Parts: sequence; structure tokens; C-alpha cells
Amino acid sequence: MQEIDIDISASEAPRRAPIRFTASGSEYFRIWIVNLLLTLVTLSLYYPFARARRLRYFHANTLVDGQPLGFHGDPWKMLRGHLLVLLFLACYGGAGRISPTAGAVAAVVFAALWPALWLASLRFALGNTSWRGLRMRFTGDLRGAYLAFAPLLPVVAFFAITALAGEAPKEAPPTGLLIAMGVAMLAMMGLTPLATAWLKRFQHGHYAVGSEQARFTGRTKSFYGVYLRAFGLTLLTGLFCTGLTLGLLLLLTALSVIGNLGQKASMMMFVPMMISLIVYVVLIFVVAPFMTSRLQNLVWSHTESDHVGFDSHLRARSLGWRWFKNIVGMVFTLGLYRPFAVVKTTRLRLESTDVLVHGDPAQWLSGVAPGTIECAGDAVGDVLGIDIGL
Repeated sequence: MQEIDIDISASEAPRRAPIRFTASGSEYFRIWIVNLLLTLVTLSLYYPFARARRLRYFHANTLVDGQPLGFHGDPWKMLRGHLLVLLFLACYGGAGRISPTAGAVAAVVFAALWPALWLASLRFALGNTSWRGLRMRFTGDLRGAYLAFAPLLPVVAFFAITALAGEAPKEAPPTGLLIAMGVAMLAMMGLTPLATAWLKRFQHGHYAVGSEQARFTGRTKSFYGVYLRAFGLTLLTGLFCTGLTLGLLLLLTALSVIGNLGQKASMMMFVPMMISLIVYVVLIFVVAPFMTSRLQNLVWSHTESDHVGFDSHLRARSLGWRWFKNIVGMVFTLGLYRPFAVVKTTRLRLESTDVLVHGDPAQWLSGVAPGTIECAGDAVGDVLGIDIGL
């Protein structure tokens, strides 16, 4: 009788492989201060070398199932990408000084090139990251990158129309342009969750290591749910603070009518400013951590392959409290606490994610050599903050 070899590893309960981040703030402070000084002295030309040092240190202290990651990027190749970014920014700034129309054209050209540069950044980042001696890969193609950015077209239209509105005659309100700006803004707001979903589906659906090819199973409606809850939280905060401000203004009016309390009422005029500060604090330490934590949990918990999955359980409360302590520390140390803040925040986000492993990694980590690594887009992904994955 012929034997049938059945791989039951995928049906077994996965083993949790925790992620540990062992970097220390004092060690990273020494790296950070040297990088900062050399970057300033060289007018940012040292920045690619500084980034390579930082990534090499952070990767070496990121342990996945007890094994550290490795970073193998060549800073000289990253320097070419950095110079390319500076060239694009110089062209954009120069075009904007010539005229708003030239600035709009430069922005459209930059937006047209952006998906290709972003794809090059992802290929560089993954191709130069290793685990257990094996390089990772990004398997997305150029067509997929441009399709992923399709929902962001209203954003490009909005900024282009805004630039064109700057050249409209001041004595005659550009009604048509104002309407177009309003429509573009509404479309941008409505399509932002869709754009986030498409970008993350492309990004997280093309990670690969060995014979493992990632896929993204998150639904678009889940992204809309996160954005709608964040919008509702923002709206409730605004309504509460608006009501509180109106109530205090009515109280101030009553005090001024009564008399003899004018000085006290004038002192209370600072209350609306305090209300505005409260709104800002709530948005920074409540809404932003909520968005960040929910998106991380959604994206990574729906990234999987045949033998690997992820479980992200980052809490908004913990992240908001961490951000609050970071800002307080940087204020009282005039910014010198920043490397400690980066290490602590990175540890919180990384260690809130577990890797779910089916079977023995040695069985499915076959030796697959990475393809040609594109390095030109590396600096672009870092400068504009697109590559924010863990």
C-alpha cells in the first residue's frame, strides 16, 4: 500500500515565539549623539551612515524566537538614495518659488514617481534584513505598487488644486476651484481608510523568507471601523470641550455683569486657552495612540503564511502613557531623552507582538537567495515615514 505523507504541522496548535527587544537607552544614546553631531557637521550627508548604524543596532537587539535579526545594508548605496531625495526636494522647493503652478506640476511628478521609489525602499529594507542567516525578500511588483496607491489620487488632486487656487485673482473668489477643493477633500477623507487597506495589503502580502510567502487577510471594512471609531472619539472630545468652553464663557459674562469680580473674571479668560490645550492633549495621548495601536493590531494579526502568523495585542492605554512619559522626559532634558524614548517605545510595540509558528522553522526555511536589491528608494521610505512596519 502506498504511503501518503501528510504535513500536519499546519493543523497543529501554533507555538508562540515571542519577540524580545534587548536594546538599552544608554547604549543607543551613545550611537544617537554621535550620529546627530556628524549629520549636522556634514549637512546631512552622514545621515545614511547614521541610519545604517541605527538599523544595525536595532536589528541585532530584536530577537525573534531567540534569534536576532540582521541588517546588511550598504550605507554608500543608501547615500545615493539620500542624494536622490535631496534632489527631489530641491526641485520641488525651487518649482514652488517660481509659481504655484510649477509647484503643483512638481508635486504631481513626484507623486507619479513615488510608488516606484516606495517599492524600491521595501525591496531594499527586506532584502537587507536577515533571520537565522537567511535574507528576507519583498516580492511585490511595480504594477501592484501603483495599484496600491490608486485611492490616494484625490490627495494629489487636492494639493494640486490648492496650489492652483493660489494663482487665482484675489478680487474674484475662485468659486470653481473652491468647490473642486471641497470635493477633493471629502474624497480624500472618505478614501483614506481604503488607501490604508490597499497599501497594507500590498505591503504585508508580499513579505517572504525562505519558502514562506506572506498573505494579508484583513478586510477593508475593518480599516473603516478603526477610522470611524477614531473620528467618533475625536468628535466627542471636540463636542465636550466646545460645550465646556461655551459654559465658561457664559459664566464669565455673568461675572462681568455682577461686578466687583471683573479682575477675577479677567483671570478666568485664560480658561478657553486651557480648554484648547486639553483638546490637544487628548488628541495626542488618546486618539493618536488609539489609531496607532488598532492599526498595528489589525495589520499584523492578519499577516500570515503557511507556517507563520502574528498576534499583535498593543494597548492604546499603554502606548499613550508611554508617549506622555516620553514627551515629559524630552521637555525636562531639552531633547536628550529622545534615544531612551525611542528604545522604550520600540520595545513596547515589538514585545506586544508574538510570532505564531507551525512546526520547526528549520524545515521550511530553505535557502532562497534574494534577488537584486534596489537601493535608490531606501532614503525616500525613511524620510517620509512610509515604511513603518515592525
